[in-house]
Amino acid sequence: MQPTYWSISGYGASDGPLVGPEEVGQCRVPKGPPPLLIGSSPSSLSSPLYISAVRFATKKVQSTPSGSTGLGPCPPFVLPTSLRSGALRASAARDRGAMGLVGRRRGAAVFAAAATAVALMQIVLLVMPTGAQQSNGTSRVVPAEGYCSMYGICAHRSDGKVLNCANSTKAVKPDTLFSTRIQSLCPTITGDVCCTVDQFDTLHQQVQQAIPFLVGCPACLRNFLNLFCEMSCSPNQSLFVNVNSVKQVNNTTTVDGIDYYITSNYGEELYNSCKEVKFGTLNTRAMDFLGGGAKSYKEWLAFLGRQANPNEPGSPYLITYRPDLSDSSGVKPLNATVYSCGDPSLGCSCGDCPSSSVCTGSLLPQLQTESSCSVKMGSLKAKCLDFSLVVVYLVLLCAILLWGLLYRTRGRKSFPIQTKQPKNADDKLRSNNNGNVPENSVQVSRAASSSIIQTYMSTFFRKHGIFVTRHPLLVLFASLLVPILLCIGLIHFKVETRPEKLWVSPGSQTADEKQYFDSHLAPFYRIEQLVLATSASDQSEAPTIVNDNNLKLLFQIQKKIDDLRANYSGSVVSLADICLKPLNTDCATQSVLQYFQLDPKNYEDLGIDHAKFCFQHYSSDVTCLSTFQSPVDPSTVLGGFPGSNFTEASAFVITYPVNNKVEKTGQENEKAMAWERAYINLVKEEILPMVLAQNLTLSFSSESSIKDELHRESTADAITIVISYIVMFAYISFTLGDRPSRFSSLFVSSKVLLGLSGVVLVMLSVLGSVGFFSAIGVKSTLIIMEVIPFLVLAVGVDNMCILVHAVKRQPDGLVLEERISNALVEVGPSITLASLAEVLAFSVSAINPMPATRIFSMFAAMAVLLDFLLQVTAFVALIVYDFRRAEDGRIDCVPCARLSSSAVAGDNDGHQGLHLVARYMKDVHGPILGYRAVKFIVIAVFVGFAFASIAMSTRLQPGLEQQIVLPRDSYLQGYFNDLEKYLKVGPPLYFVVKDFNYSSASENTNQICSINQCNSNSLLNEIARQSLSPETSYIAKPAASWLDDFLVWMSPEAFGCCRKFVSGNYCPPDDQPPCCEKDSGSCNPNGVCSNCTTCFLHSDLHNGRPSTTQFKEKLPWFLDALPSSDCSKGGKGAYSTSLDLSGYENGIIQASAFRTYHTPLNKQADYVNSMRAARDFSSQMSKDLQMQIFPYSVFYIFFEQYLSVWKTAIMNICVCLGTVFIVCFVVTSSLWASTIILIVLAMIVLDLMGVMAVLGIQLNAISIVNLVMSIGIAVEFCVHITHAFMTCIGDRENRARQALSTMGASVFSGITLTKLVGVIVLRFAKSEVFVVYYFQMYLALVLIGFLHGLIFLPVVLSLCGPPEKTMKPIEQSQTPPSNEQT
Repeated sequence: MQPTYWSISGYGASDGPLVGPEEVGQCRVPKGPPPLLIGSSPSSLSSPLYISAVRFATKKVQSTPSGSTGLGPCPPFVLPTSLRSGALRASAARDRGAMGLVGRRRGAAVFAAAATAVALMQIVLLVMPTGAQQSNGTSRVVPAEGYCSMYGICAHRSDGKVLNCANSTKAVKPDTLFSTRIQSLCPTITGDVCCTVDQFDTLHQQVQQAIPFLVGCPACLRNFLNLFCEMSCSPNQSLFVNVNSVKQVNNTTTVDGIDYYITSNYGEELYNSCKEVKFGTLNTRAMDFLGGGAKSYKEWLAFLGRQANPNEPGSPYLITYRPDLSDSSGVKPLNATVYSCGDPSLGCSCGDCPSSSVCTGSLLPQLQTESSCSVKMGSLKAKCLDFSLVVVYLVLLCAILLWGLLYRTRGRKSFPIQTKQPKNADDKLRSNNNGNVPENSVQVSRAASSSIIQTYMSTFFRKHGIFVTRHPLLVLFASLLVPILLCIGLIHFKVETRPEKLWVSPGSQTADEKQYFDSHLAPFYRIEQLVLATSASDQSEAPTIVNDNNLKLLFQIQKKIDDLRANYSGSVVSLADICLKPLNTDCATQSVLQYFQLDPKNYEDLGIDHAKFCFQHYSSDVTCLSTFQSPVDPSTVLGGFPGSNFTEASAFVITYPVNNKVEKTGQENEKAMAWERAYINLVKEEILPMVLAQNLTLSFSSESSIKDELHRESTADAITIVISYIVMFAYISFTLGDRPSRFSSLFVSSKVLLGLSGVVLVMLSVLGSVGFFSAIGVKSTLIIMEVIPFLVLAVGVDNMCILVHAVKRQPDGLVLEERISNALVEVGPSITLASLAEVLAFSVSAINPMPATRIFSMFAAMAVLLDFLLQVTAFVALIVYDFRRAEDGRIDCVPCARLSSSAVAGDNDGHQGLHLVARYMKDVHGPILGYRAVKFIVIAVFVGFAFASIAMSTRLQPGLEQQIVLPRDSYLQGYFNDLEKYLKVGPPLYFVVKDFNYSSASENTNQICSINQCNSNSLLNEIARQSLSPETSYIAKPAASWLDDFLVWMSPEAFGCCRKFVSGNYCPPDDQPPCCEKDSGSCNPNGVCSNCTTCFLHSDLHNGRPSTTQFKEKLPWFLDALPSSDCSKGGKGAYSTSLDLSGYENGIIQASAFRTYHTPLNKQADYVNSMRAARDFSSQMSKDLQMQIFPYSVFYIFFEQYLSVWKTAIMNICVCLGTVFIVCFVVTSSLWASTIILIVLAMIVLDLMGVMAVLGIQLNAISIVNLVMSIGIAVEFCVHITHAFMTCIGDRENRARQALSTMGASVFSGITLTKLVGVIVLRFAKSEVFVVYYFQMYLALVLIGFLHGLIFLPVVLSLCGPPEKTMKPIEQSQTPPSNEQT
């Protein structure tokens, strides 16, 4: 049954009204709720646009069948077929793209913008009056007030576009109803008009597509509408519109080109009022869609006036906008009133009009980069810290020099009375030998009377040495039992490789935010990416990649990717099974091929020029639409282009977003990972050769690539590490042995078996530590397996050398029992002191919240403790067996074989001389350091290095370059390099609002939104402000706001969006057929919905905002609404995962996200600073708005550690240093000695940090672990020398030399040389992380520790070491040696 229509009177091409139904202007409007018009609000200037319900009822007429006489339906404006097709449906998929995919789920919601821009251009064609000058040479009509340039619609082009009549006529007076309609849309048009009802209806229908883009800024919308109203209906249009070209269509003269005259001031102000208006769905400006990204009013008007080819969207004829005229031709360029976007009566938001007076003063302080203090001296400029350190150093240097001179003068004057007489035989012995102990003398064990702990320790070690010597087998087995039992825990051994479990503290802010984001919204998707690039020749730029051959190659690659099939648990997995599908139809593949809809046939038809066309018109041309119905920004699929010159791009970036799932069992993403492994194999085996054959480069990655490559790295350098340890083992065996006078004695005097046994004890201590923590459920890490053996080996080898050398120093006349006990009394306290300090330092540093460093500290503390216990028990027992073997003349490593007594007699007859290193320390090293000039140079140089290191350490950069962590031959090396080189977009940034209260009683809505009537300091307005200074805020664009789009979608002004049937159900836009009413079972196949009205009138809203009930009822409608040309604000796809609707019926939305983007981030510092800036901004906004707001980006969880990495490093270093100081003070009872040790350790750490800055080593968890470890190794360099100094007798100079001759050789052999030979091997590791963080840092540590422990520390002790304490001998046990031969 045909619907009933209302009759509407209109105007034809004559001067009078037409009253008969047979006239052109007569048409039918479906009966029902009347059409809604835009007009000025009679109640409020702040809301100039409103919808008035006007019934066009003049005469009721029954409809007639098609082809019969009578009224026909009012002709709708006919869009081109391409625009009315399903291709117009915008996906607006929520874009969470990172690095190569702009947006998290790129939606085509906005493709409707393309249709809108095209339709707006056609407004100009269909309703604009034309001039009278014709192309056949006829002269133009003289401009005159009250006359039109064109009037009526005469014909259609071959593609269906309508053409206006080149018809000069006098303006026509409309009837009251028509005048009211015109006034509702064009309040500046009064009196006579130059448009027909058909033209006005066309204008009215088309502007509804622009309203959703501009309604947030009423001033811009009013100006934009006025521009078209003046062009189409102004009674004086002949004054500023001239037809400059006509053509004949069906014997009718139609317009083919016009000139439109406007003043430059009008054009400039018009552009300024609209240039900043946002289109949030794609985080861009409305000008990108309505003006093709115009940068000036001339570009904007040129975009609107360009003539389209047949079957292409755009104007059917050329419109040339002309500036002011200087002649007297009678032309009067349009100079109508333009409303400023800052006009408070029109209520533009601050995001749409940053220049508004209410927006100039942001409540937030602008984020600024840290400005450092500097001092300028002539042409030199230095930081204040550097200048201060130089001044302090020079003052300190002068003070030391002055003190040295005074000390020397005073020493000369008081020398006779300062000579100290020897107190006992030992003092005489030393004084007769220049303070040195004769090589064959027996040192009488002494203990400081003021140190009870050392006294008890000496007593304990004497008894312990005697017991071990008598019962070596019992001690050996008993001591080995503990670590062997602990090793049983290795059956539970597991390695933690997940980065978030290594570098993110449990309960950290970012971890909680990520969990909240994933559980309430959606986890970030997985990224599979290809980068094809051209190669630059010598000293020339890389050529463009945009050519025919490369695009054809890209189609071949795309086909291979589409055809790829992977096997997962017996099922076949393709990309279509796992990819991200915004509208559940096509994958959201980001590729330049999307301009051809991934179809090679389209490329053959359109050619490469179409791609270049889409580079400039991707957002406004329907033919550039992707398969998933979204515009594809060329900056996301191209790379290496200068500025915005996309045609000169040197790289294609292809991104395949894949659905991600929150992992709970670890199996949720196995299907995707199976496809990713097949994808990597395909690229390596088939695609890479194809690309190389075209002289291009290819880099690629999958989501699981980093994890797979890290796993490969863990085994890649296993051989290198083993070789490093073997070299150290060999050196240890060599350095522990004696130097026989005859070659035949070498087999007896060597201690290879003893050294190997000691290394086994070190490994047992490490395995015992790992086994213990594995048994209690603590997972190990790669750092533990790589660093702790090195640390424990350094400590263990040092103790081994000290013990063996101490036993060797004992006189040959003593029985083995006495030699062992005396050696333990001599070096046992220092070994205990060093080990105890290391164990407690590592234990206390385990309070660090970062898992990687906390676990390392725990494992290290346990390993060092076990190593110490094994050294003073099992290794002492092994020393007993080895010395007995040597006394019996048995061959090393083959103890069952014995050399003849004559072969070894020569070496056993007398005491062997000092070891080469010991002789060097005694005869060369010590005496050189005794010169005052040398001491002054040493102090000056080392203090200078310390001050320089303080300055350099402030330049340490936090971060960990991904290329360093990966193996050198990893395919990801080239991928990360290409990302840094070619990528032009930054990762997405989400501002998440918790518990958004949308009820009418709350102000949360206006505190967040950024359209008119929103607070000037709202969240989205402040984000827009921050985007104006991206160099400090790292925010590239205003945020996409579901709330803004929802409020616009609900607005009565957007009369094509929120509509409802009479029954109250949702009514879709007319361009989304079929029109089906929910639960009614009836559909209109023609697509036009009848009996539909807007959801609300202005009277239904409160200050332009919905009530709680309205908000709650219409939000699901909005999220399920497809965007299209009639309404580009539909939320399906674009905002499907932007908010959590669970429990929203109570007036609270638990989580809602607003997406923007960071600026391109190329360096580690950029990632850290961008995260810090976003955190600071969110924190300030949360405080100002009294809401819970936090930022989220996919990389935050990995970079949070760097926000506090300095705090973590300083805390760990200070805790370790403080612990060492306390232990030293308790054990030695000497504040003086403990302070010296603390200062030297601090200098070692500072110098190491300075070297890190010079070498460009970044501050991260690995370097922090190394710094903590450096304290443990540095303790070995300092404590033994200091303890030996305190136990020696004589003045400071002599005691320093004695300490060097006794302990210096052991420290040098046990740590310095051992580590050097092992570290050098690491230089050849395949992984850059070993070269940078292990070879370079360990080498620097060994050298710095050696220089401070064996050069700086002895000099300091000789100058200002602790004074000699009153010593008392400890009675040595006279127990006869045991005859036990176990």
